[in-house]
Amino acid sequence: MTGQKEEKSFPDGMAPLGKSKFRFGCHPGVACYMLCCRKVDMILYPYDIIRLKNRLKISSEDFLNEYAGVVQGSNPYFPTLMMRMADNDEKSCPFLSQEGCTVYEDRPAACRMYPLERAVDRTPSRGRPDEFYFLKIHDYCLGHLEQTEWTVKDWIRDQQLLYHNVMADLWTEMDTLFSKNPWKGEGAAGPKQLMAFMVCYNVDRFRQYVDDHQLLGRFRLEKSRVRKIEKDDEALLKFGFDWLKFILDDQPTLRPR
Repeated sequence: MTGQKEEKSFPDGMAPLGKSKFRFGCHPGVACYMLCCRKVDMILYPYDIIRLKNRLKISSEDFLNEYAGVVQGSNPYFPTLMMRMADNDEKSCPFLSQEGCTVYEDRPAACRMYPLERAVDRTPSRGRPDEFYFLKIHDYCLGHLEQTEWTVKDWIRDQQLLYHNVMADLWTEMDTLFSKNPWKGEGAAGPKQLMAFMVCYNVDRFRQYVDDHQLLGRFRLEKSRVRKIEKDDEALLKFGFDWLKFILDDQPTLRPR
C-alpha cells in the first residue's frame, strides 16, 4: 500500500530497543570492571585513530606502527585495522592502567557503544537511513545487573556517541565503495589501494601529500572549508573521503577548477 512503512525483519533473537529502557552500569564497584579491556578484538576506524593519535600527541604513522595491526576483515578488498594488545599474559588493551582507561575521553567508538550494537538500514528507497540499536550481552559482564536505567538516546548522549556515529556513517560509505573493488587489476597493495589506505588511516601523511601536490587548489572549495582542512584532521579526513569517491568512482563530490 502506498505510504505504508516497510516492515523490517531482524535475525532471530535480535530485536531493536526502540524507545524501551535497559539497565547497565560500569564502574570500579562492578566485580568484572576492566575485564572487557583484555583479550578483545578491537577494530579501529579512521576517526578512532585521529582521536587517539592526537590524544597521545604522536603522528598517525607512529600510532599505526605502535598500536595497530592490519588484518583481513569483512571487506575482501580493503584491510581492517585492529588494536594491538599489550604483550602480556592478559593481552590487555595498551591504554589500560590499574586505575582504568588512560585515554577514556578519546576511547574508540566500540568502547563507547557497549552494551549497544548499532545497525543502519541504507536502502535507497527508504530515503534517509534508519538506525537500530540492539542490546548486546556478554556472560562475563556484570554491568547488566546494575540498576541504572537508560534509553538509547540517553546512552548516546552520555557516551558522546553522536559525532562518532556521523563519522562512522561516512566511513561506511567508503567501505561500501571499497567493497566494489575499485582497484581491480592492481592486486592487493596496488597504488590506488595504498593511496586509499593513506587517506583513511594515515592522516598526517595524507596532509603532507595534499601540501606537496597542492591538492586543495585543484578543486573549487569554499575558503572556510580550505582553512578548516588546513588545520583540522577531521576536516581533512572528510575531504579525503570526497576525493577518493571522486577519483575512484567518478562521484561528483568535488568540482575541479
